Amino acid sequence: QVQLVESGGGLVQAGGSLRLSCAASGRTFNDHTMTWFRQVSGKEREFVSMIYWSSQTTYYADSVKGRFTISRDYAKNTGYLQMNSLLPEDTAVYYCAVRSGIGFARDPTQYNYWGQGTQVTVAS
Repeated sequence: QVQLVESGGGLVQAGGSLRLSCAASGRTFNDHTMTWFRQVSGKEREFVSMIYWSSQTTYYADSVKGRFTISRDYAKNTGYLQMNSLLPEDTAVYYCAVRSGIGFARDPTQYNYWGQGTQVTVAS
């Protein structure tokens, strides 16, 4: 059974940075995709960024392009989301999720495994 544990959230001033981590256990990823979503209370879960575990191909939502960087450490089985130039509208609970296979999947229902979420709050 795969378990994902996020960390790194917190309170930061606008313009600041945070680095989220998503540590995976239970299996080694090969042909998998790890994706970060975020959700504001009362709204749908929103795609932020994804990475293909083997090739490290990455994709970003337009709203975070140029500010966020997704990466992974194969040996540690851990994914990261480096968030720079944070804006108040980036405030949300951030979730990492993993699915088998690759392919541009922005729909949360396509993901098999989820972390518990980590709160990111950006103060103006």
